[in-house]
Amino acid sequence: MIRPSLIISPMLLISSLSLQAQTTPPAEPGPQAAAPASQSPASPFTANVSLTTKYKFRGQDQGNTNWFSPALQGGFDWSQNGWYVGNWDSNVSFSNAALEMDFYGGYKGEIAKDLGYDVGILQYYYPQKDRVVDFNTTEIYGAISYQWLSLKYSHTVSKDYFGIGQGQQNTASAAGSVIGRPNGRNTGYLDLSGNLPVVDKVTLNAHIGYTRYASDLRDASYSVGAVTTGLGVPNFYDYKIGATYDLGSGFSAAAAYVGASKRGFYGDINKPRAILTVSKTM
Repeated sequence: MIRPSLIISPMLLISSLSLQAQTTPPAEPGPQAAAPASQSPASPFTANVSLTTKYKFRGQDQGNTNWFSPALQGGFDWSQNGWYVGNWDSNVSFSNAALEMDFYGGYKGEIAKDLGYDVGILQYYYPQKDRVVDFNTTEIYGAISYQWLSLKYSHTVSKDYFGIGQGQQNTASAAGSVIGRPNGRNTGYLDLSGNLPVVDKVTLNAHIGYTRYASDLRDASYSVGAVTTGLGVPNFYDYKIGATYDLGSGFSAAAAYVGASKRGFYGDINKPRAILTVSKTM
């Protein structure tokens, strides 16, 4: 029987979510909020940098499963009249990829007072020495927000989802079976997040997300003789609860408890962790 870790290892290398889900963007790509009208006009450019004790994306470790595996993360945004483009990067520690680079662009607007929307496209890019498994993934997304609450849906439009289909094909090939690469297109992710100010300088952060894989990835299998072995990956949900403290001058500190379901299948990468992050916005 194929060990689950062999089947899903490409996926564990996925990379997001900002303070809403894991540590920092790209879960909510886009510019920082505009300054109040009483202040000088804000620059269309903003930047951010963070140091975190653990990088999880959609509840899953991005690299080793040690509780302390620090990541340096950061990026920049440009926004004008609702339009925005940006980049966010983080070190990762898996396979032949040591760096994740995210590029995104979109449009934010307001439907009514306190009711906003955000649509765009996001490219996850991993510079790699080889392409035994290609982790690059493209998603389109749409979100609505009301005051401190947001609901976002991301939809995969690339052929594969963080290399899972290619990893399944490679696993079957190593076992002596030839299958077509399972298609990861149409994998979806639903994200419900809240960032509620409770007292001066303190914001509570809560999130729950759900990953629904494309049917090809869920149902993948191969046969050797009369024996059929499943390669499919199960859908799962992830969660976060934490708080952010505004230290002033663009600095903030955050603590969160982050994890995901189906640990029996995915192993310790879904294990809940306490994560500490210090960030600076410029």
